[in-house]
Amino acid sequence: MHASAFAHPQLRLVFIGGGNMASAILGGLIKEGLRPDQVTVVAPTEATRARLSAQFGVHTLGAAGPELAGADVVVWAVKPQVFHEASLPVVPHTPGALHLSVAAGITTETLARWLGTDRVVRCMPNTPSLIGQGMSGLYAAPGATAADRELTDALLHPTGKLLWVKEEAQLDAVTAISGSGPAYVFYWIEALMQGGVELGLSEAESRELAAQTLAGAAALVQASDEAPDVLRARVTSKGGTTHEAITSMQQHQVGEHIVEAMRACWRRAREMAAQYR
Repeated sequence: MHASAFAHPQLRLVFIGGGNMASAILGGLIKEGLRPDQVTVVAPTEATRARLSAQFGVHTLGAAGPELAGADVVVWAVKPQVFHEASLPVVPHTPGALHLSVAAGITTETLARWLGTDRVVRCMPNTPSLIGQGMSGLYAAPGATAADRELTDALLHPTGKLLWVKEEAQLDAVTAISGSGPAYVFYWIEALMQGGVELGLSEAESRELAAQTLAGAAALVQASDEAPDVLRARVTSKGGTTHEAITSMQQHQVGEHIVEAMRACWRRAREMAAQYR
């Protein structure tokens, strides 16, 4: 389903929460033809409601109520710890809706119990979604149809790339790679900047060099059919400067430490899921 389908005047979207992720999805869809009068956003804070009204022209509510009746899709963009409480006034008015959750750690089984339907899709996005460069993992509960998956694709494709997983447990691995991954990259950029400054460059110069190097290397991986280790070997001449750096990293087991950090992230994701059963 192409995003232009959202120009249909009968389609109604409800966002519960109006933070960064809701704004990323909403902003992308409006650019692609979604009419502001097709959207209602429930946000408890007056400042958030004012921002959304001014930025997108959408209807906002301080609390859920009968105005949500007839919603086709409910996008849950709230923190996991407040999800259940937030769902209580919503559920009576959205019995026929598709529910799309971007709340971390809450399984579709729990969502179905709270929402009274298993027409549910879980999404694990990441922060580059805010600029349309995200990588989101998706899982559809048994009650979500093929048409619901297409609708979800249309909703989320303005945020970046999407990957559907076959088993819900795989979303924990998605969290360990792409969900939390931007923070790993930011950490690398911080380290490269520190090294650049120590070697005589300015902070601004180091930031530009580090950010573009990582962006360019990632783009090269995406554009190439060759594996990353092959691409690495091409710039790692034995006895050269890159070889010296890679050898140092291998001696310090940098790769092993990265994988262990991912395992720690994965374990925490599973712990969080257990909290909301």
